[in-house]
Amino acid sequence: MTEKASEPSKRGLVYIFTGDGKGKTCAATGVVLRALGHGMRVHITYFLKGEYPYGERNTLSKLPNVTMAGFGGPEFVDPANIKSEEIEQARLALATAREAMLSGNYDLVVLDEVNVAVAFKLVELDEVIKLIEDKPQNVELILTGRQANTELVKLADLVTEMLKIKHPYDEGVLARRGIDY
Repeated sequence: MTEKASEPSKRGLVYIFTGDGKGKTCAATGVVLRALGHGMRVHITYFLKGEYPYGERNTLSKLPNVTMAGFGGPEFVDPANIKSEEIEQARLALATAREAMLSGNYDLVVLDEVNVAVAFKLVELDEVIKLIEDKPQNVELILTGRQANTELVKLADLVTEMLKIKHPYDEGVLARRGIDY
């Protein structure tokens, strides 16, 4: 049976990619590439990921119709020792994502690692809920990161949990350039 492709929906959906398994940002990046291939306009805001040489950013920066903004320091955030500058960076990230979403300039907006920013209390859950509630009807919105809050999960149209069965990091294998970042 052959399925007929439908035209783009006038109703943008809210997606969450979460879980302890690898692939949340990769899944979002896959949707980004698919959207760009159909001429859609995309904005990605990276939470907790400052100026680090992520391979996907290098590639996406060369493509038309995509803008990116990265926020965060060069080190991982320690949830037991949150710094004021980490909170400020996360709040700037959320403001940037909101501005992009409401601008009318984008069909797809990605908030990469926003779930972690909420879990670590770098941004308020209520602010992310408000962002979802204020989403223009035609904008697709993707939220990634571990520990997705149950309230956000309830608001989403699609939720995928990446389940970790086995990971090389558990055996001491560090992230590898070109494969893991």
